[in-house]
Amino acid sequence: MSSIEDREKPAYSAPALTKGLEVLELLAEAGVPLTMKEIADGLGRSKNEIFRMLVALQERGYIERDPETDAFYLTDRLFKLGLHTPRQQDLLTAAMPELAAIALECQQSPHLVVVNHGLTVVIAAVPGGDDMSFTLRLGYGRLATDSTSGQVVLAFQPPAVARKVIEESQGRSAVPIDRAALEANLAAIHARGHELRSSRDFVGITDICCPIFGADGFAAASIIIAYVNRHAHDNQARHETTLGVLQASCSRISAKLSPRLRVQHPV
Repeated sequence: MSSIEDREKPAYSAPALTKGLEVLELLAEAGVPLTMKEIADGLGRSKNEIFRMLVALQERGYIERDPETDAFYLTDRLFKLGLHTPRQQDLLTAAMPELAAIALECQQSPHLVVVNHGLTVVIAAVPGGDDMSFTLRLGYGRLATDSTSGQVVLAFQPPAVARKVIEESQGRSAVPIDRAALEANLAAIHARGHELRSSRDFVGITDICCPIFGADGFAAASIIIAYVNRHAHDNQARHETTLGVLQASCSRISAKLSPRLRVQHPV
């Protein structure tokens, strides 16, 4: 007769796969490159146990090693695989023609952004402008609570979902999040239906951002334009024009994602 301990063990196990997933999860959570010793210590395993796994993951393109420090870090391979999920494919299929149209009409670069585990992730972008453009790399991310695109997504979430994302962001933040200030800002964004403000990071850039709603009536993503201001232009008037273009595009994308009637949010 099997013991209780035997019955609690999974019917099937794949130790090598488990080790590989542990390595990927540790590197993702760390957010910085880790040496083989740091990985072994972090997983409570010996260097001999993980050596072959690191080699295999590197050969498959999931991790890379910094030749100067011998530290390992994640590549964007997992991110690219994630783009092939049905939900992301639906979003990309609906959004890409609109991103191209925005870039052509506004001569600025639109970015499609989702929120994942407390971070924003740029999943698509189209360069705009004949002589120059400001385009973030795919996969670029920062705390959802501290970014315009993340706050726009958060402003149109059920309270429980918003709280979870805020907690996830706090877990990745080196400083406490000012919850009162954040909640006030989210309420203001929800009331306006968009965000238009000076960039938190770059001088001369204005963030213009609108939500994209999914079938459940809540924000599935946002599109942000990091508008490059010029001395010779009436930037304020152009911001308003660009906002109108962006609102119309996000409304059309939302309609494609949810053709049936859904909760109406201000746009």
